[in-house]
Amino acid sequence: MKVAVAGCCHGALDKMYETLELLQQRHNVRPDLLLCCGDFQAVRNEADLRCMAVPAKYRHMQTFYRYYSGEKKAPVLTVFIGGNHEASNPLQELPYGGWVAPNIYYLGYAGVVRFRGVRIGGISGIFKSHDYRKGHFECPPYNQQTIRSAYHVRNIEVFKLKQLKHPIDIFMSHDWPRSIYHYGNKKQLLKMKSFFRQEVESNTLGSPAASELLQHLKPTYWFSAHLHVKFAAFMQHQTNSKEELPKATKFLALDKCLPHRDFLQIIDIEHDPSAGDSLEYDAEWIAVLKATNSLVNVTQSSWNMPEKNGLHAKWDYSATEEAIKEVLEELNHNLKIPCNFTLTAACYDPSKPQKHVEPVHTVNPQTTEFCAHFGLTDINDRIQQAKEEGSVRGEYEEEEEEEEMDSTGSAEEPSEYNTDNSGLSSINPDEIMLDEEGGDEDLSTCSVDPSPDHPPDFSASFSDIRIMPDSMAVSSDDAMDSTNEELEKSGVSKQVEEKSLSERPLKRIGGNENGNSGIKKIKRRNQAIYAAEDEDKTE
Repeated sequence: MKVAVAGCCHGALDKMYETLELLQQRHNVRPDLLLCCGDFQAVRNEADLRCMAVPAKYRHMQTFYRYYSGEKKAPVLTVFIGGNHEASNPLQELPYGGWVAPNIYYLGYAGVVRFRGVRIGGISGIFKSHDYRKGHFECPPYNQQTIRSAYHVRNIEVFKLKQLKHPIDIFMSHDWPRSIYHYGNKKQLLKMKSFFRQEVESNTLGSPAASELLQHLKPTYWFSAHLHVKFAAFMQHQTNSKEELPKATKFLALDKCLPHRDFLQIIDIEHDPSAGDSLEYDAEWIAVLKATNSLVNVTQSSWNMPEKNGLHAKWDYSATEEAIKEVLEELNHNLKIPCNFTLTAACYDPSKPQKHVEPVHTVNPQTTEFCAHFGLTDINDRIQQAKEEGSVRGEYEEEEEEEEMDSTGSAEEPSEYNTDNSGLSSINPDEIMLDEEGGDEDLSTCSVDPSPDHPPDFSASFSDIRIMPDSMAVSSDDAMDSTNEELEKSGVSKQVEEKSLSERPLKRIGGNENGNSGIKKIKRRNQAIYAAEDEDKTE
């Protein structure tokens, strides 16, 4: 089957789906599935915009709300993970995954599903060592700290994924696995993004947690986004025994949707022709969720996952064949994920702007149903209970905002990893400066442009649709020849370049956020993340 893979979408759903439609019209290529590697931005209304950790000038309504309201429907089944520029509150309603709109499915904090027999896994967010060992405690109303920590990867999600024993076909992460750049064309990468050099040479660019998962899961494909540059790599895994067959992972990172090229790729994936066309639960993953349910933590306390170190009575939470069989029996061998999408918040209405509506803490009925069916803890319900009991606070005492720079973790809070260089510590000319305007930043400020009546003109911006590009042929330290042969075997198709078309509730409530000094601090990559302006000068 044909799978389309997109980088950072940034809410430009119309643009993305129109590009797919153009591909079908001109080349008769119609993907069966669309995967998005984070920064999806499922923004339903003005309150959701306030839950995005970006400067006010980057808060735009975009077009997701049209799919949420039912005005439009995604023309292809879309599965996505969260990134670091999301409206965290709607995604937080679905910690185990669920439908954010008809035909658009979120994988949750971490998740595994099946489509046509293809096993697809993913982990949302980005790595930060100072939050890695905490529980999922955040909920609206967010403050300066929680609006960011809400999208930071937690060790419990990595631990759950490491319990999987059966092969994974496709895995998605927003930030790159650390060290993956050593298995691709580093020279070309550094030519396009010279400011990566320090982190690449010190081997601190990317997520150590994702790298750990890559080594453990050894998926056939791994897709990422976040760094806003296209990059391919081929990683041959070491075998643990002579009997084990060698495995390799084809890695592909994609650019952002607007205005850059290379944001979308089409690949051919082997599938089960006898499987249905519905998105399905993964029985092993459900069994792992049940086995690890007792480890759920909704506090800010840091803690380590069980390991074989003499301190834990149990450290193996992998699913037995019997446990997997029990899940199948619970579902009567019908793994189809129910199409039970429900509106849980008012949808943006351009004729009735609600600029001062407050974000609320919501318990989504999809999550309630899922947890009841499998006997799992509803994380949001637990957070709500804990708040009512006074053990979790929605607001912190005022303190200086932690810089979102990718730097070493706190000495007072040891991390499982030595460093927290999941991003750039050097100056990136494409960075968003969260404090660039100086003074306090008002979370209540947002933009609802563009309106549906006056969509922006994207006729001058181009997006290359590539069917598994030739540039996928890369090798470790630029030794190109050996990897070319491997990638040709993976079903790489010819490259097709196209100009895109013009782009045209249940509540439990709860903010404001405190700014800090006017000193410009580098917090995020790619200043052009939201603005459809010129392409990077280096590209």
